[in-house]
Amino acid sequence: MKAKYSVYFGLGLIILLALSRLIPHPPNFTPILGMAVFSGAIINKKIVAYLVPLAAMLLSDLYLGFHSGMPIIYFSLAICVLIGTFIESRVTILNSILGITAGVLVFYLITNFTVWYGSGMYENSFSGLITCYVMGLPFLQNTFISSILYGMGAFLIYDLINKRMIFGNNA
Repeated sequence: MKAKYSVYFGLGLIILLALSRLIPHPPNFTPILGMAVFSGAIINKKIVAYLVPLAAMLLSDLYLGFHSGMPIIYFSLAICVLIGTFIESRVTILNSILGITAGVLVFYLITNFTVWYGSGMYENSFSGLITCYVMGLPFLQNTFISSILYGMGAFLIYDLINKRMIFGNNA
């Protein structure tokens, strides 16, 4: 992507993602995770790839409010960007779906482990950990559906734009 368009694309994406968290939506039904994987796979400058979803979260958290779980959520999002970098040179429909799915599962496992470990809501045992993961399944469902929907939409739109040579062939 040409530098001029890349800046506009990145800033526009940050604003869109931040706004997506502010409009009414079902719990965990936002494009953030899918777009984190997309950023890692598409944006060449890796610092920018990480900044896009993290800046969107920070911008929306300025309005929604800060909380103690933010560091682990931001860390999990960064892992999703890292997963995207693994498919960077091999972006296909299958790899995109697998990357987004891996990102969603990693996010679910890390964040729910943190809830189990630090919240006091669950018994501090293996049984309590399993209960925590089971209680998180409804959120996992929404996260998975929204991440596939928005993430694949982003990959497909990007591919369509690239094929039409609007931005050129270099991401």
